[in-house]
Amino acid sequence: MYSEMQKKLGIYIHIPFCRTKCAYCDFYSFIPKTEGIYERYADALIAHMEAYRDAARDRIPDSVYIGGGTPTAMPTDQLIRIIKAVKKNFKLSRNTEFTVEVNPKTADVKTFRRLRRAGVNRISIGLQSADPTELKSLTRTHSRVDFEECFKDARAAKIKNISVDLMFGIPNQSVDSLLRSIDYLTRLHPDHISLYDLKLEEGTPLARMADRFIFPDEDTEFEMYCRAIEMLERRGYKQYEISNFARPGKMSRHNLKYWNCEEYLGFGPGAYSYFNSNRFSFVRNIETYIKGVCDPASQLNITVGLEQISGKAQLGEYIMLGLRLNEGISISEIGRRYGVDFGEFYGKKCEKYIEYGYMIYRGDRVYLTREGMFISNYILSDLLSFEDLGAVSPAGRF
Repeated sequence: MYSEMQKKLGIYIHIPFCRTKCAYCDFYSFIPKTEGIYERYADALIAHMEAYRDAARDRIPDSVYIGGGTPTAMPTDQLIRIIKAVKKNFKLSRNTEFTVEVNPKTADVKTFRRLRRAGVNRISIGLQSADPTELKSLTRTHSRVDFEECFKDARAAKIKNISVDLMFGIPNQSVDSLLRSIDYLTRLHPDHISLYDLKLEEGTPLARMADRFIFPDEDTEFEMYCRAIEMLERRGYKQYEISNFARPGKMSRHNLKYWNCEEYLGFGPGAYSYFNSNRFSFVRNIETYIKGVCDPASQLNITVGLEQISGKAQLGEYIMLGLRLNEGISISEIGRRYGVDFGEFYGKKCEKYIEYGYMIYRGDRVYLTREGMFISNYILSDLLSFEDLGAVSPAGRF
């Protein structure tokens, strides 16, 4: 029997391998050149988890998320080794949500069956769009047929919780083409849908080539967002966060840890953690990461940006991340956690957003309206000073 005093924990495992690199992606990932890298990297991840085992012995992980990159670009045997190491080194709860990200061209029914037998119970598939022209502009290598085969293979392997990623704001995308993608996807009945606004990240190929494309303007993107929410809700997907929609009981437990400022440990190059009130990440270089973990004599420091989050920074993150959720933030919880009167500190700034219909202050809760969510970055940067924010979690892409 687990003690009620034991804290819950999320675990994130970063797999940086890809078969191709998408033009819009700024996550740490690359195309491996040698076969041996897979085993060496699995060895490093396992050793790193072993090194953190004692520090996390009083935590009960109830969510595990293996993301990338493309985890299923890795040989399945090595991926299974990593999954087994998670279960060996951490005392997972009995109903842990265990997710693996998948590219439609990198997994089949055999792969899904092996993952399910190893303990994976949730799959996240990157569709992004059901339109071939839009997929091409994103340099995605899969087709709609590839995606549908992958989705049906996951169901055939008895994966009962499937999430799918979509994007809007894609070059040459229209409101109608987005709605056609949503119509197509919802007819397959996934359990969870993430709808991300495409952002041009500095240094990515798509950002460098942006002048070659026609992107939807801001008014069109807002219409896309609102029409998408309406359609998803009609199809039974309730919005619970700016970019996330779920059927009843299928909200992403792991993502909610980010928005609720709960603890998580990340492993792998570029992975972030929030643990013991500290925010930190690991170096975005696989060889440095492997050597730093596996060769203590090298004395390589693989930890980057270690910062203790306390006081105003904790409060700022709670407000910033909590306002991403449909239910918003609790005034009484802010008082309980931080000893702060929200109205005294932030009420004046909130007035104009309430007046213009971007924010609602009702009872114990403050939350953004649909219009407010669309411009949430602007509202939050105005509402919170830099000192309030501290080290911002990289979890959100909207």
